[in-house]
Amino acid sequence: QVQLVESGGGLVQAGGSLKLSCRASGRTFSTDAVGWFRQAPGKDREFVVAINWSGGFTYYADSVKGRFTIARDNVKNTFDLQMNSLKPEDTAVYYCATSRYGLASQAPGDYDSWGQGTQVTVSS
Repeated sequence: QVQLVESGGGLVQAGGSLKLSCRASGRTFSTDAVGWFRQAPGKDREFVVAINWSGGFTYYADSVKGRFTIARDNVKNTFDLQMNSLKPEDTAVYYCATSRYGLASQAPGDYDSWGQGTQVTVSS
């Protein structure tokens, strides 16, 4: 059974940092693309960042470019999101997702497995 479990969320002051982790299990994910998305209350799910299967290509939303960094460990099946210089508008539930398609995509429909999400709250 495929399972993605996010961790690392919490409450942080503006300007602070958090590191989210996503642990995948149930099969091999080394050929999957991985994406992080977020959803704030009352808003649609929003693309944050994606990384292709090899880790050689990343794609960041303009709103997080230069502040967030995605990384993957294909041996441990873990995918991390380092978030620096956090802003109140980064407050949301953050989800990791995997795509057997293998190519980094900003479209939620391209991802076939999703975690349950972890809450990130940035206070001003």
